[in-house]
Amino acid sequence: MQQPTSRRQVIAAAAGTAAAIGVTGPKATAAPPSAASPPSPLSASSSPATTAAVRARAASLLNRLSLEQKVGQLFVVEVYGRTADTEHAKNRDLYGVSTPAEVITKYRPGGVIYFDSRRGPDNVREPRQIARLSNGLQRAALRGGAHVPLLVSIDQEGGSVVYRMLEPATQLPGNMALAATRSARDVYESADIIGTELTALGINQNYAPVADVNINPANPIIGVRSFGSDSRLCADFVSAAVRGYHHGGVASAGKHFPGHGDTDIDSHTGLPKITHTREELDRIDLPPFRAAIRRGVDTIMTAHIVVPSLDASLVPATMSRPIVTGLLREELGFEGVIATDALDMGGATADFPPDVAPVRAFQAGCDQLVLAPKLDTAFAAVLSAVRTGKISRERLDASVTRILEHKLRRRLFPYPYVSEQRAARVVGSRRHRSRARAITERSVTLIRNERGALPLTGAPREILVTGWGTAPLAALARAVGERRGQSATILETGLAPNAAKIAEAVSAAREHEVTIVLANAAAAPTDKGAAQAALIQALHATHTRLVVAAVRNPYDIQRYPDIPAYLATYSYGAPSMASLADTLYGDLNPSGRLPVAIAALNDPNRTLYRFGHGLRYARH
Repeated sequence: MQQPTSRRQVIAAAAGTAAAIGVTGPKATAAPPSAASPPSPLSASSSPATTAAVRARAASLLNRLSLEQKVGQLFVVEVYGRTADTEHAKNRDLYGVSTPAEVITKYRPGGVIYFDSRRGPDNVREPRQIARLSNGLQRAALRGGAHVPLLVSIDQEGGSVVYRMLEPATQLPGNMALAATRSARDVYESADIIGTELTALGINQNYAPVADVNINPANPIIGVRSFGSDSRLCADFVSAAVRGYHHGGVASAGKHFPGHGDTDIDSHTGLPKITHTREELDRIDLPPFRAAIRRGVDTIMTAHIVVPSLDASLVPATMSRPIVTGLLREELGFEGVIATDALDMGGATADFPPDVAPVRAFQAGCDQLVLAPKLDTAFAAVLSAVRTGKISRERLDASVTRILEHKLRRRLFPYPYVSEQRAARVVGSRRHRSRARAITERSVTLIRNERGALPLTGAPREILVTGWGTAPLAALARAVGERRGQSATILETGLAPNAAKIAEAVSAAREHEVTIVLANAAAAPTDKGAAQAALIQALHATHTRLVVAAVRNPYDIQRYPDIPAYLATYSYGAPSMASLADTLYGDLNPSGRLPVAIAALNDPNRTLYRFGHGLRYARH
């Protein structure tokens, strides 16, 4: 059966693609055996007696909260600094106070979210420091008022796109790489490792897994963050990930509802429109969210996307009552916490100023307001809306109760602290790194291998390692150079190599026996990888031995379909580069299979490589 490759073909046939290529039954979709992974005591599912006790306790806590404290519970804020008592100018700019602890004391927010230094807050450097920060913020939350602990959250999806913690935290290869293994066990174990390490750090809410079905190769924001283009595969693996996070002790969050997989606009900077019909949404986008709800996902995060078939008013889903309350809460029956995507993103701020966005999102049915800009303004706007009756007291109480119940199920009362010493032992443990290495090895996908270009023999040779990425090039060169008789030279050409850089690479390739190129078109949104493709085509014309590895989206081969050897790693972390090196030399026989189809660049109806494609080396 011909597999769909264009976006519209995928839309037309999404429901049956997995079955059509034989991705059925326990091998591809079964959840990990329960005997090997007993239910976590922190699982979202509870007995009726436990549920009743949680509800009674939440009602009691609610009665102790003032109106201002209830409003505070709705907000998730960022803080700047590595400790609760770190003074930082950005805290003063945003909140009028100096330290993270003072931010918590001033607003009594329901949660905080950690970021690394790339965004600015610089919250996550090393295990003891992170655990100390978590403990300090919890102390600040419990010192006054109703003594409600914090949801301490993070975006740690795995992979190389959305992550906050580098080593010593265990580095996992990410969702699309996991889907390439076709192993629900690998998905579960990856989430379990991440969850276990986050829990040890005092982080109790992970905004993962991504539940979007990536059917648009031009998607600038999802891509490898998705498990792939097949709804069934995504649903099964989202379910396995939720279970893994729960077993690791951390709350899970499916995102981005109702589905961000078919867009070519980044909602961080613009407002995408999803043109799927309701029937297409039911077949393509909603199955992973339904699976997450069945598995007991704690939180679902909304998307800043317009979906006309669900709401003709053309407001973002985050602000849409028909989508948030009508579809998610009432039709799909989700009873957990609904969180907004960051309200400081372009998709939210373009038409909704700081005093409007949080009120509209809350009126739509969201419970948690994440990263609302100008917090004084946002807080005052919600408080005023309640006092004037624009938001009813009953509606406010319903959301705060859900948040309190969530914290009770996470067992944050009465002692939400963690051991700094244990954090250092758990994070990046030898066992975790060993499990992660095995998972990563199973994800590498060999897509093209003409005339026995691979594997490379162990004969002494000089290798040119070139293309995109300072760190991944160094990691790959190091892994190659550690082999007996192999010498690796690095030549970084960057995001969009110019003619001079291409000429330099061509000259260097002629002086080496093998050239390995790392490609990442998604990192070059301006020309969509055209300059990287020109580099690769020029190297191909030298007739020297050429190998290209896509270290993010596997679609990059569309621009150079005739190269002799092409692999996909879906990630450019050091573990992925080590696995790539082992695959290049045949120490690993590649077993990954494409979680997406790859169509021709100028003819989306022509298949280059079908969903499920993956080559192996012949063994003699």
